[in-house]
Amino acid sequence: MEGNKLEEQDASPPQPTPGLMKGDKREEQGLGPEPAAPQQPTAEEEALIEFHRSYRELFEFFCNNTTIHGAIRLVCSQHNRMKTAFWAVLWLCTFGMMYWQFGLLFGEYFSYPVSLNINLNSDKLVFPAVTICTLNPYRYPEIKEELEELDRITQQTLFDLYKYDSSPTLVAGSRGRRDLRGTLPHLLQRLRVPSPLHGARQARSVASSVRDNNPQVDWKDWKIGFELCNQNKSDCFYQTYSSGVDAVREWYRFHYINILSRLPETLPSLEEDTLGNFIFACRFNQVSCNQANYSHFHHPMYGNCYTFNDKNNSNLWMSSMPGVNNGLSLMLRTEQNDFIPLLSTVTGARVMVHGQDEPAFMDDGGFNLRPGVETSISMRKEALDRLGGDYGDCTKNGSDVPVKNLYPSKYTQQVCIHSCFQENMIKECGCAYIFYPRPQNIEYCDYRKHSSWGYCYYKLQADFSSDHLGCFTKCRKPCSVTSYQLSAGYSRWPSVTSQEWVFEMLSRQNNYTINNKRNGVAKVNIFFKELNYKTNSESPSVTMVTLLSNLGSQWSLWFGSSVLSVVEMAELIFDLLVITFFLLLRRFRSRYWSPGRGDRGAQEVASTQASSPPSHFCPHPTSLYLSQLGPAPSPALTAPPPAYATLGPCPSPGGSAGASSTAYPLGGP
Repeated sequence: MEGNKLEEQDASPPQPTPGLMKGDKREEQGLGPEPAAPQQPTAEEEALIEFHRSYRELFEFFCNNTTIHGAIRLVCSQHNRMKTAFWAVLWLCTFGMMYWQFGLLFGEYFSYPVSLNINLNSDKLVFPAVTICTLNPYRYPEIKEELEELDRITQQTLFDLYKYDSSPTLVAGSRGRRDLRGTLPHLLQRLRVPSPLHGARQARSVASSVRDNNPQVDWKDWKIGFELCNQNKSDCFYQTYSSGVDAVREWYRFHYINILSRLPETLPSLEEDTLGNFIFACRFNQVSCNQANYSHFHHPMYGNCYTFNDKNNSNLWMSSMPGVNNGLSLMLRTEQNDFIPLLSTVTGARVMVHGQDEPAFMDDGGFNLRPGVETSISMRKEALDRLGGDYGDCTKNGSDVPVKNLYPSKYTQQVCIHSCFQENMIKECGCAYIFYPRPQNIEYCDYRKHSSWGYCYYKLQADFSSDHLGCFTKCRKPCSVTSYQLSAGYSRWPSVTSQEWVFEMLSRQNNYTINNKRNGVAKVNIFFKELNYKTNSESPSVTMVTLLSNLGSQWSLWFGSSVLSVVEMAELIFDLLVITFFLLLRRFRSRYWSPGRGDRGAQEVASTQASSPPSHFCPHPTSLYLSQLGPAPSPALTAPPPAYATLGPCPSPGGSAGASSTAYPLGGP
């Protein structure tokens, strides 16, 4: 029988089979069955990319092979649940503490802190520009008549309000004074201060109180001011002052600005000897100054101004030694021959130290010099370099500031603020303020052409002071700033013993014939206190290198690992995502695409031909053995049973699995 032949063949000595493993040989030699070792894939069968089959397998592989400290404790103590839970909680807490520290480090880095570096340098220094003004507004011949009329109206106003006759030549009848005042708009008036108890009643009678000039009323109940209205007179307010001196000066200044705006665009240049009338002597580094060392301009309030060592100077002054003898020394005339007493109430001179490329804002940074006094101003240079971009709100050259620079100079914050105010003045009032530069084709404000510009200006000035215009927000600080720290000392000049010959020499050489000699001259010395200057520079406090170093320190502190451990964590996260994707894909396919579900699955299985198994079909070992004995009779075509064995790898023909399997006929089990 065929079965006996098979038994005889099994009793024969075993022949070596190329596909047998070491475990198969031991079983055939009688050593007893051993568990089958997993097959090692050959070079052809090894896949390029392999993934774990479950989350548990992935977690165990990670904990057994990672370089992160403490992870191995999660699997080596799996038979002791208390230890496993303890290490799991400890590992998670450590992980959370580390990433909390990471959050603090990243928060500090993205706050962009800076460190201030202070350096002391010693070298030759470029002497700054020095602007000095006479404090005596210039009387232009073109507007001399209008200024004289304004003086007469002001004197008449003082008499009407305070019964003060400032000029014996203007003692005329009240009718003449009223006619003269009627020629000027925005009259200066005396207003009653509203009482807190009767504010509503006095507000209704404000018009009658304006016309009432009864001098018997207590002066504490009155204020001085002038009325300003809009274009159609629908809205008016009073610009009032508690001090009569301030009110008269501001009212006079308001009308003086309107008169200055009527000057022609092209004025004849001032006479060159005006410098000699103001500056008696000028020396720098013991060398006399010349005409090429200064430039001239006129300020509406401070009169004639002269700037020494500005950017137009061909050879900038250099200071190689500190001290009063190595700086700028000026002897000034402080008398006021043809001054405007209602506009300028001080005597002396005004001086300002600034950079060569910066305009002289005498109102913002200047200070006054006292007559009859020698003022010694010592300087110390300081430079500040800020970090722009994310580290600070500064600008390099003002190109990224939404304000057009109206000054022919480099960008500074004061230049931007003044340009911003002029820009809003032109936009809201339709004219330019005379104290600031104007764009082309724009006129200066004059109430003869722009009747309501005063109303608009004072409203705009209030919004500007409260930053409703946004000028202080728009105008950022420059990243590079050079400033000069000044300190002043005063002494009487000339002294009592030397004043006789000093004034005698001034009268002979400079035609100095003032009666009160000491109040007509002043002296100023400007010099470097020391050539050591301080440079303050900002640098990033936390750089990328510092951030990585801090992150590595925290990672090593909590886990004792390195950069490669971070890569292992990234690999773990990637594998988790891949396994999750395949599990979802398998669930999706089993729900919508798997055969054998209901009648539709049965029809699909019945329509499948038995002679053409799927590509993943793996024949049973018994079927392979029967196929070697000879051809079997073809049974009737029936639906084959589900091929569950095809879900796994094909067993080896000579393995133990094949020996223990049972053969079934093709017709059924």
